[in-house]
Amino acid sequence: MIGNDIIDLSLAKSESNWQRRGFLKKQFTENEQQLILAASNPFVLVWKLWSMKEAAYKVYVQQNELRFFAPKKFDCLLISENDGLVNFKSQTFYTSSIVTQDYIFTLGSTRKTTKAYTELVRPELIDIRIKSKLEDVTKFSASEIEQKKTTNRAPVYYYKNILLTKSCSISHHGNYGVFSLLYN
Repeated sequence: MIGNDIIDLSLAKSESNWQRRGFLKKQFTENEQQLILAASNPFVLVWKLWSMKEAAYKVYVQQNELRFFAPKKFDCLLISENDGLVNFKSQTFYTSSIVTQDYIFTLGSTRKTTKAYTELVRPELIDIRIKSKLEDVTKFSASEIEQKKTTNRAPVYYYKNILLTKSCSISHHGNYGVFSLLYN
């Protein structure tokens, strides 16, 4: 299973005040708060940790078909500049993040190494690009590939009654969209 998240940093800067009273305490663990406050760029770290939590949450929801909002219960650990772990209940999720001056993208997985296909696209092109990619891989016509939602609203793609994706995660924020796929 995979999950992803993308943060448009210019939009996050203009729409979210992470420095407002109580925000860090409400969303982040004590350990995460200490990391943020000690960081050379706390703004970027806030959104990187948020992206890690969101990617792990999407994996968990796909596994358990239960939607909820509890970001503080997802505890992030940074392993390297790009890689991290997110612990929730008794499960560990592996994350890998890309941080640019424009966006933060995180892919989360239940495995240490996952070979997911990921593509950064304009948000309005996500569905078209997913179907095009699945057409390339399966040779089924993109016009006959259909997105459905699981009971927990996770996207899955079918050709007629044939499931084409093991796991699919879609994110968009501001000017950025991204999808990640594991094929069947």
